[in-house]
Amino acid sequence: METHITTKGSRVIRILSGRSNSYIVKSGLVNLLVDTGDKSSYNKLIKGLTSLNCFTLDYIVLTHSHFDHCANTALLAHKYGCKIILSKNETLMASEGITPIPKGTLLATKILSALGRKFESSFASYTPFTPDIEVGECFDLSIHGVNIKIIHTPGHSAGSISVLVDKEIAIVGDTLFGVFPGSVFPPFADNVQQLYKSWQNLLESGCSIFLPGHGKKISRQLLNSQIKKQSYVKR
Repeated sequence: METHITTKGSRVIRILSGRSNSYIVKSGLVNLLVDTGDKSSYNKLIKGLTSLNCFTLDYIVLTHSHFDHCANTALLAHKYGCKIILSKNETLMASEGITPIPKGTLLATKILSALGRKFESSFASYTPFTPDIEVGECFDLSIHGVNIKIIHTPGHSAGSISVLVDKEIAIVGDTLFGVFPGSVFPPFADNVQQLYKSWQNLLESGCSIFLPGHGKKISRQLLNSQIKKQSYVKR
């Protein structure tokens, strides 16, 4: 399992990869799970948590409510009795158990998105759940003795959020994409202009490592170069 350790000793461990990534954050006595994957990954997720001796979870944070990031949330919350954290912009969709497929940002993904929206009820649904904590622009967990902040980073979806650990590591969901070499641009996003603003906010967070919902870690240097590239294109 890929592990990152902050200078303050917090550990961020990728415990699920493949179709989408899930991360466990171990900070002090707090265990925080970021994203829960699709339905098929449940057993793998439980196995990963058990191997790390995570027999308790304090929080599940969902970077957004697309099915491949949240489908196991209801089961895990019931099993561990933990609190669910989600953007207030996606609470209604979570309660209905389906979040619309995002728009494509490329010609091919625009076509896929259009097709996907016609059939999303058959593959993109998940067991409904109700978040215990709804995030607006920011939610600070420091009151619980950990240096973890959750910020609103919309663009991929209206309620996309990112988890900042010790101001060093950011878990960013699909706000950044780590699949294509030399690029962080996601193939799907509902609002590209919001996405670019969220990139800038992530850079200004001071974090040096960005962990995406898909693919490999992203460096601060790569993110900065992508922001500069977009600024140049706009001129």
